[in-house]
Amino acid sequence: MNIYVGNISWGLTDQDLENVFAEHGTVTSAKIITDRATGRSRGFGFVEMSDGAEAAIEALNGTEVDGRELVVNES
Repeated sequence: MNIYVGNISWGLTDQDLENVFAEHGTVTSAKIITDRATGRSRGFGFVEMSDGAEAAIEALNGTEVDGRELVVNES
C-alpha cells in the first residue's frame, strides 16, 4: 500500500521516515519529495509498505515527529 505523509519536518530524511514507519510493518520504500531547484524538502512524502500499512496509518496520523504533527493517509 502507498501512504501519503504530510507536514513533515524540514530536517527529516528518507531514512528517518522509513524508521518511523518500520515500527508498524515492512517498509518497501520511503521518499520525501524535494524541490528540484533547491533540493529542499517540500514537506511531504510517500511510504510504501508490504504489510502493516493500515496499522501505521491509524497509529501515526496526528502524532508528533520532530516537532510537527504528521498527516498520514492512504495515497
